[in-house]
Amino acid sequence: MHDELTKVDIQKMKEELDYRQNVLMPKIMEEVKRARSFGDLSENFEYKSAKQEQGKNNSRIRYLQNMIASARVISAESGEDVVGLFDRVVLFMEDEDEEQEIRFVTTLRQNPLEGLISKESPLGKAVLGHQVGDRVTVQVSESYSYAVVIRSIEKGTDDESLSISSY
Repeated sequence: MHDELTKVDIQKMKEELDYRQNVLMPKIMEEVKRARSFGDLSENFEYKSAKQEQGKNNSRIRYLQNMIASARVISAESGEDVVGLFDRVVLFMEDEDEEQEIRFVTTLRQNPLEGLISKESPLGKAVLGHQVGDRVTVQVSESYSYAVVIRSIEKGTDDESLSISSY
């Protein structure tokens, strides 16, 4: 399976990968060496902590390498009058009788608590490509769906201001 990511997503991952390999890894290795010099490794908290950090860093490096290698580059451009990636959209949630402003992003930059919704989510899949005034049904599961009305679209760009998820 390929993750659909923008050029900016991939660039941000490459920058983090470079930092982790060339800056963080040498620091962690030095800390492991320093902690090992304290003696008995079975009761050496500093050593265990440094090894945990090393494991986390190596895991993140593998994750980033796999994401970069398997990514399918997509464009963030969309038509002027339709919902696309990085657009700010005001939706009227019929069931809750309220409006909500969200921004559609790639899965790598999603953060629902900040209104950053993945294009792969049920809401993203349902709303992307629609226009102001459209009433869209969001199918969450076989037994649950809800309706939203697109109230406004503010075109956005992949401006690099959004950080990538830690996992």
